[in-house]
Amino acid sequence: MLEAKDLTMRYEDGHLAVDHINFQVKKGEIFCMLGANGAGKTTTINLFLNFIDPTEGQPLVDNVDSSKDPLEAKGNIAFVSENVMLYSNFTARQNMDYFAKLGGKPDYTRDDYYAVMRRVGLQEEAFEGKLKNFSKGMRQKIGIAIAILKDANNIILDEPTSGLDPKAAAEFATILNELKEQGKAIFMSTHDIFRAKTFADRVGIMKEGRMVMQRSSQEFLAEDLEKIYLDYMLGKID
Repeated sequence: MLEAKDLTMRYEDGHLAVDHINFQVKKGEIFCMLGANGAGKTTTINLFLNFIDPTEGQPLVDNVDSSKDPLEAKGNIAFVSENVMLYSNFTARQNMDYFAKLGGKPDYTRDDYYAVMRRVGLQEEAFEGKLKNFSKGMRQKIGIAIAILKDANNIILDEPTSGLDPKAAAEFATILNELKEQGKAIFMSTHDIFRAKTFADRVGIMKEGRMVMQRSSQEFLAEDLEKIYLDYMLGKID
Protein backbone atom coordinates (compact mmCIF):
# COMPACT_ATOMS: atom_id res chain seq x y z
CA MET A 1 0.00 0.00 0.00
CA LEU A 2 1.07 3.57 -0.72
CA GLU A 3 -0.14 6.37 1.50
CA ALA A 4 0.47 10.12 1.62
CA LYS A 5 -0.19 11.68 5.02
CA ASP A 6 -0.25 15.50 4.93
CA LEU A 7 2.60 15.20 2.43
CA THR A 8 4.22 18.58 1.81
CA MET A 9 7.21 19.84 -0.14
CA ARG A 10 8.37 23.45 -0.05
CA TYR A 11 11.57 24.17 -1.96
CA GLU A 12 14.32 26.48 -0.74
CA ASP A 13 13.07 29.25 -3.01
CA GLY A 14 9.73 29.16 -1.16
CA HIS A 15 7.78 27.37 -3.89
CA LEU A 16 5.13 25.08 -2.37
CA ALA A 17 5.18 22.16 -4.81
CA VAL A 18 3.06 19.76 -2.74
CA ASP A 19 0.61 21.14 -0.19
CA HIS A 20 -0.54 18.73 2.57
CA ILE A 21 -1.95 16.06 0.29
CA ASN A 22 -3.57 12.87 1.54
CA PHE A 23 -4.40 9.70 -0.38
CA GLN A 24 -4.06 5.92 -0.26
CA VAL A 25 -3.42 3.33 -2.95
CA LYS A 26 -4.50 -0.05 -1.63
CA LYS A 27 -3.54 -3.55 -2.70
CA GLY A 28 -5.26 -4.50 -5.94
CA GLU A 29 -6.07 -0.89 -6.81
CA ILE A 30 -5.07 1.50 -9.60
CA PHE A 31 -4.95 5.17 -8.64
CA CYS A 32 -4.44 7.72 -11.43
CA MET A 33 -3.32 11.24 -10.60
CA LEU A 34 -4.21 13.85 -13.21
CA GLY A 35 -2.80 17.34 -13.42
CA ALA A 36 -1.11 19.85 -15.68
CA ASN A 37 2.67 20.26 -15.84
CA GLY A 38 3.85 21.79 -12.58
CA ALA A 39 0.86 20.52 -10.58
CA GLY A 40 3.09 18.51 -8.25
CA LYS A 41 2.62 15.00 -9.62
CA THR A 42 6.31 14.27 -10.23
CA THR A 43 7.32 15.87 -6.94
CA THR A 44 4.90 13.54 -5.17
CA ILE A 45 6.52 10.56 -6.88
CA ASN A 46 9.99 11.82 -5.98
CA LEU A 47 8.95 11.99 -2.33
CA PHE A 48 7.82 8.35 -2.32
CA LEU A 49 11.09 7.34 -3.98
CA ASN A 50 13.10 9.45 -1.51
CA PHE A 51 14.75 11.41 -4.29
CA ILE A 52 13.86 14.40 -2.05
CA ASP A 53 12.79 14.66 1.59
CA PRO A 54 9.40 16.10 2.52
CA THR A 55 9.09 19.39 4.37
CA GLU A 56 6.21 17.90 6.34
CA GLY A 57 4.14 14.73 6.38
CA GLN A 58 4.88 11.14 5.47
CA PRO A 59 5.23 9.18 2.21
CA LEU A 60 4.45 5.62 3.38
CA VAL A 61 5.29 2.45 1.44
CA ASP A 62 3.73 -0.59 3.11
CA ASN A 63 3.64 1.53 6.29
CA VAL A 64 7.36 2.36 6.00
CA ASP A 65 8.21 6.07 5.86
CA SER A 66 10.44 6.35 2.79
CA SER A 67 12.09 9.50 4.16
CA LYS A 68 13.22 7.62 7.28
CA ASP A 69 13.95 4.13 5.90
CA PRO A 70 14.48 4.65 2.16
CA LEU A 71 16.18 1.32 1.43
CA GLU A 72 13.35 -0.76 2.86
CA ALA A 73 10.74 1.42 1.17
CA LYS A 74 12.45 1.31 -2.24
CA GLY A 75 12.68 -2.47 -1.98
CA ASN A 76 8.89 -2.54 -2.10
CA ILE A 77 8.51 -0.23 -5.13
CA ALA A 78 8.95 -0.78 -8.85
CA PHE A 79 9.21 2.51 -10.76
CA VAL A 80 8.79 3.34 -14.44
CA SER A 81 9.58 6.94 -15.42
CA GLU A 82 8.41 8.86 -18.46
CA ASN A 83 11.94 8.71 -19.87
CA VAL A 84 13.25 5.29 -18.91
CA MET A 85 16.96 5.42 -18.05
CA LEU A 86 18.66 2.33 -19.49
CA TYR A 87 22.09 1.41 -20.82
CA SER A 88 22.20 2.21 -24.52
CA ASN A 89 25.09 -0.15 -25.32
CA PHE A 90 23.41 -3.09 -23.57
CA THR A 91 20.87 -5.24 -25.35
CA ALA A 92 17.29 -5.39 -24.13
CA ARG A 93 17.98 -8.71 -22.41
CA GLN A 94 21.22 -7.44 -20.86
CA ASN A 95 19.42 -4.40 -19.43
CA MET A 96 16.76 -6.64 -17.92
CA ASP A 97 19.37 -8.98 -16.47
CA TYR A 98 21.35 -6.11 -14.96
CA PHE A 99 18.37 -4.40 -13.33
CA ALA A 100 16.82 -7.67 -12.16
CA LYS A 101 20.04 -8.57 -10.34
CA LEU A 102 20.36 -5.03 -8.99
CA GLY A 103 16.84 -5.43 -7.60
CA GLY A 104 17.76 -8.67 -5.81
CA LYS A 105 16.41 -11.10 -8.41
CA PRO A 106 19.48 -13.07 -9.62
CA ASP A 107 17.81 -16.30 -10.73
CA TYR A 108 15.97 -15.28 -13.88
CA THR A 109 16.94 -17.12 -17.08
CA ARG A 110 17.13 -15.95 -20.68
CA ASP A 111 13.76 -17.62 -21.28
CA ASP A 112 12.26 -15.68 -18.35
CA TYR A 113 13.44 -12.41 -19.89
CA TYR A 114 12.11 -13.37 -23.31
CA ALA A 115 8.73 -14.29 -21.82
CA VAL A 116 8.35 -10.90 -20.13
CA MET A 117 9.43 -9.03 -23.27
CA ARG A 118 6.78 -10.93 -25.23
CA ARG A 119 4.26 -10.06 -22.52
CA VAL A 120 4.89 -6.31 -22.90
CA GLY A 121 4.66 -6.56 -26.68
CA LEU A 122 8.31 -6.09 -27.72
CA GLN A 123 9.05 -7.63 -31.09
CA GLU A 124 11.28 -10.71 -30.86
CA GLU A 125 13.95 -9.38 -33.20
CA ALA A 126 14.61 -6.65 -30.62
CA PHE A 127 15.30 -8.99 -27.69
CA GLU A 128 19.04 -9.04 -28.40
CA GLY A 129 19.17 -5.58 -29.98
CA LYS A 130 21.04 -2.68 -28.38
CA LEU A 131 18.94 -0.01 -26.70
CA LYS A 132 20.67 2.79 -28.64
CA ASN A 133 18.65 1.70 -31.67
CA PHE A 134 15.30 1.58 -29.84
CA SER A 135 12.46 4.07 -30.14
CA LYS A 136 11.10 5.74 -27.03
CA GLY A 137 8.13 3.38 -27.05
CA MET A 138 10.38 0.31 -27.21
CA ARG A 139 12.47 1.61 -24.31
CA GLN A 140 9.27 2.21 -22.36
CA LYS A 141 8.32 -1.43 -22.84
CA ILE A 142 11.66 -2.54 -21.42
CA GLY A 143 11.10 -0.29 -18.42
CA ILE A 144 7.70 -1.88 -17.83
CA ALA A 145 9.22 -5.36 -18.24
CA ILE A 146 11.90 -4.56 -15.61
CA ALA A 147 9.16 -3.37 -13.22
CA ILE A 148 7.31 -6.66 -13.70
CA LEU A 149 10.46 -8.66 -12.96
CA LYS A 150 11.07 -6.80 -9.70
CA ASP A 151 7.73 -8.17 -8.47
CA ALA A 152 7.34 -5.43 -5.86
CA ASN A 153 4.13 -4.90 -3.90
CA ASN A 154 3.79 -1.36 -5.21
CA ILE A 155 4.26 0.09 -8.70
CA ILE A 156 4.73 3.80 -9.43
CA LEU A 157 4.37 4.96 -13.02
CA ASP A 158 5.15 8.47 -14.30
CA GLU A 159 3.42 9.03 -17.66
CA PRO A 160 3.96 5.36 -18.62
CA THR A 161 2.06 5.50 -21.92
CA SER A 162 4.23 8.34 -23.24
CA GLY A 163 5.68 7.19 -26.56
CA LEU A 164 3.43 4.14 -26.88
CA ASP A 165 1.34 3.68 -30.01
CA PRO A 166 -2.38 2.78 -29.56
CA LYS A 167 -1.74 -0.98 -29.81
CA ALA A 168 1.06 -0.85 -27.25
CA ALA A 169 -1.04 1.35 -24.95
CA ALA A 170 -3.87 -1.19 -25.10
CA GLU A 171 -1.39 -3.98 -24.29
CA PHE A 172 -0.14 -1.90 -21.39
CA ALA A 173 -3.69 -1.55 -20.03
CA THR A 174 -4.02 -5.34 -20.10
CA ILE A 175 -0.75 -5.73 -18.17
CA LEU A 176 -1.89 -3.17 -15.58
CA ASN A 177 -5.07 -5.10 -14.96
CA GLU A 178 -3.10 -8.35 -14.60
CA LEU A 179 -0.82 -6.70 -12.02
CA LYS A 180 -3.84 -5.31 -10.21
CA GLU A 181 -5.35 -8.81 -10.04
CA GLN A 182 -2.07 -10.00 -8.49
CA GLY A 183 -2.70 -7.55 -5.65
CA LYS A 184 -0.26 -4.80 -6.64
CA ALA A 185 -0.93 -1.24 -5.49
CA ILE A 186 -0.48 0.88 -8.64
CA PHE A 187 -0.01 4.66 -8.64
CA MET A 188 0.16 6.40 -12.00
CA SER A 189 0.59 10.05 -12.88
CA THR A 190 -0.79 10.90 -16.29
CA HIS A 191 -2.17 13.60 -18.56
CA ASP A 192 -4.28 10.99 -20.37
CA ILE A 193 -7.87 11.30 -19.13
CA PHE A 194 -9.06 8.58 -21.51
CA ARG A 195 -6.59 6.02 -20.11
CA ALA A 196 -7.41 7.07 -16.56
CA LYS A 197 -11.11 6.47 -17.20
CA THR A 198 -10.34 3.12 -18.82
CA PHE A 199 -8.50 1.40 -16.01
CA ALA A 200 -8.41 3.52 -12.84
CA ASP A 201 -10.24 2.46 -9.70
CA ARG A 202 -9.83 5.99 -8.38
CA VAL A 203 -8.73 9.29 -9.88
CA GLY A 204 -7.25 12.32 -8.15
CA ILE A 205 -6.72 15.77 -9.63
CA MET A 206 -3.77 17.91 -8.55
CA LYS A 207 -3.58 21.64 -9.12
CA GLU A 208 -0.82 23.94 -7.87
CA GLY A 209 0.37 21.36 -5.38
CA ARG A 210 -3.04 20.57 -3.89
CA MET A 211 -5.18 17.48 -4.32
CA VAL A 212 -8.37 19.22 -5.36
CA MET A 213 -10.50 16.16 -6.12
CA GLN A 214 -10.67 12.41 -5.61
CA ARG A 215 -13.34 10.18 -7.16
CA SER A 216 -13.94 6.43 -7.33
CA SER A 217 -14.52 4.76 -10.71
CA GLN A 218 -18.25 4.55 -9.99
CA GLU A 219 -18.33 8.28 -9.30
CA PHE A 220 -16.25 9.53 -12.20
CA LEU A 221 -17.91 7.20 -14.71
CA ALA A 222 -21.26 8.65 -13.68
CA GLU A 223 -19.93 12.17 -14.25
CA ASP A 224 -18.13 13.96 -17.07
CA LEU A 225 -14.52 13.55 -15.93
CA GLU A 226 -13.18 15.66 -18.82
CA LYS A 227 -15.46 18.55 -17.87
CA ILE A 228 -14.59 18.27 -14.17
CA TYR A 229 -10.88 18.25 -15.00
CA LEU A 230 -11.09 21.25 -17.32
CA ASP A 231 -13.23 23.18 -14.83
CA TYR A 232 -10.53 22.72 -12.18
CA MET A 233 -7.76 23.66 -14.62
CA LEU A 234 -9.61 26.77 -15.80
CA GLY A 235 -10.42 27.87 -12.25
CA LYS A 236 -14.19 27.35 -12.53
CA ILE A 237 -14.00 25.11 -9.45
CA ASP A 238 -11.78 25.91 -6.47
